Amino acid sequence: MANARIRLIQPTVELHDAFLECAFEFGSGHRDGFATDSLTDEDLKDRATFAAWIATRLSYADETTLLPPDRVHDTLSWIVDEREPQRILGSISLRHRLNDFLLQVGGHIGYGVRPSARRKGVATAALTLALDQAKALGLRQALITCQDDNTASARTIERNGGALEDIRETPDHGTVRRYWVQLN
Repeated sequence: MANARIRLIQPTVELHDAFLECAFEFGSGHRDGFATDSLTDEDLKDRATFAAWIATRLSYADETTLLPPDRVHDTLSWIVDEREPQRILGSISLRHRLNDFLLQVGGHIGYGVRPSARRKGVATAALTLALDQAKALGLRQALITCQDDNTASARTIERNGGALEDIRETPDHGTVRRYWVQLN
């Protein structure tokens, strides 16, 4: 992946098989930034359910879409190398606003890179692009969080200008590092 040219693309049903390959590479672990928590692996495999999920996720980026009270508008993108755009390397979610949960735990941006693409600069490049999206939305700063023991993610955030605000214990999500990135 040397000299990768990372891009963020809009999710599409045409990349269903590539998405499954990427998502299932995580095994039974959580897929940060994928926004698949409401779906089972069987749901993801079903083409009709997957297509409906994509349509719903794309609607979340539209500020006029009415959302459930516990949700915020967000832009979900898939991470690809432009030289191999049919292979999804990961996923990244940019939340347009923070609710209380996101302020405490989740932040403005969540991301995950498939295990075979890690340690190659993919997360750093993707986060840079997501921060550009955040700036384009008018955000002046972005909160990005990671688990305290996730040193790779902490380095990625710090490479993108993240200033550590604090490290907190949370009731359901362990110890979380909270960083702010200034966008202006």
